[in-house]
Amino acid sequence: MGNNDTGRSVIERFGYRLSSIVERWMPSPFLFAILLTYLVFVAGLVLNQTGTIEPANGGGAVGPVDMIEFWFGGFWGFLGFSMQMVVILMTGFVLAYHPAANKLLVRLARLPNTPPQAVVLVAGFSMAVAWIHWGFSLILGAIFAREMGKVAHERGVDVHYPLLCVAGYMGLGLTWHWGWSGSAPLLLTDETEVGEGTAFAMVSDPIPVTETIIHPYTITLTILSILFAVSVLYLITPSGERARGITEYIPEDELYETGTDGGEDIIEPDEPDTDGTVPAERINNSRVLGGLVAITGVAYVFWILVTEGIEVWDLNTINFAFLMAGVLVWTNPSTYREKFGEAAPAAAGIILLFPFFAGIQGMMADSGLAGALAELIIGLSTVETFPIFAWLAAAILNLFVPSGGGQWIVMGPSILEAADQLGVEFGHATMAFAVGEAHTNLLNPFWAIPLLAITRIKAREMFGYAAVMLLALFPFLAVVLYLLPYGMF
Repeated sequence: MGNNDTGRSVIERFGYRLSSIVERWMPSPFLFAILLTYLVFVAGLVLNQTGTIEPANGGGAVGPVDMIEFWFGGFWGFLGFSMQMVVILMTGFVLAYHPAANKLLVRLARLPNTPPQAVVLVAGFSMAVAWIHWGFSLILGAIFAREMGKVAHERGVDVHYPLLCVAGYMGLGLTWHWGWSGSAPLLLTDETEVGEGTAFAMVSDPIPVTETIIHPYTITLTILSILFAVSVLYLITPSGERARGITEYIPEDELYETGTDGGEDIIEPDEPDTDGTVPAERINNSRVLGGLVAITGVAYVFWILVTEGIEVWDLNTINFAFLMAGVLVWTNPSTYREKFGEAAPAAAGIILLFPFFAGIQGMMADSGLAGALAELIIGLSTVETFPIFAWLAAAILNLFVPSGGGQWIVMGPSILEAADQLGVEFGHATMAFAVGEAHTNLLNPFWAIPLLAITRIKAREMFGYAAVMLLALFPFLAVVLYLLPYGMF
């Protein structure tokens, strides 16, 4: 065995052992949220009582009842934003489950000949798609991981299924917040979110995506990160007896129930049978009506992009665009409605857990914890190290508030105020924050809930390897954020 094989074997063993530890101890996502609720409650209470932090309203010491009020006050604070996130996820789900998408994944799944190649292909695909639409990536990445595991089983390729699932999740764990559906940069494009009288009063005008999402700094950061991530995944892919195939997690007789194998089991769009039906059924299944509204909606998106520029791209625009795109590819209104119904279980975890994390966010914000955390970490930074500290602040807060938009509302003002004082461009500060917000998704299972449902794997069975990726990315991101210039582009 050569030196490369030996080194790779060491990395494989490390990943395998860490995965075993996490699999033994990691709680379910819902229990994770409950435990974090108690942790933030106690931390806010103790630190306020000792005078270490002060509540956001400048009042006196905070008691248990106050913390509960903060919790309740935040619980329903982001219903509108929650709905935006649900729509992003469900439109991604509906597009990802179109037969054309399934057939593409089947063809791609047959390309790799070795386990590392299979893992790298799923990860690269997931991260690239996440830059376009995080909901699309989350669902399509999960389907691709499952399909790859199934094809590998058929071909006798010993690929480790939990690592395939991590690869399918890498878009949410690295690149999504730098792309077209990134919450923080898109919130800054909204003139109702910035300027006098808002939380982002230090920003006089909306910040266009040309200074954030499609700035050369962000594009370069994205490409470098994808290359590094797939390299690590290649090295940690288990081999031989360590590799556990898909049939250890999904019984073989259940592998073809979802109809995504590219053969006769693929579920094609239902053709409406209008012979002998009542007029209402013919209207419900009218491809003319569905196609007309879809073409109108898609055409309008193109029109506003041409007339108003890329700066118009925000969360509402991206949701509208993908909603209309879904109608366009399915055409039949009744079929599209049914597909949304099938997508509902994937959104159930968000609907249940988002209020709990919003409650955690309420305690973090009103008790002064979030502000103190931001001020502590950012106060240690200089112009050169500011991106690193903004990344770390977001990474830590993401463990408690796993919502990019929710975190930005809590921490964004402190990030931008510190950036303003140091002379750091707002776009640079925003994207550095976005790095950290996505990074620790590799430790928090909240956004993996739909993937867990599709892949039929438990969070503790895959998040050990996610933790390996989290650790591997720390030195890489620190170096890149420190050395990669924003102003020179």
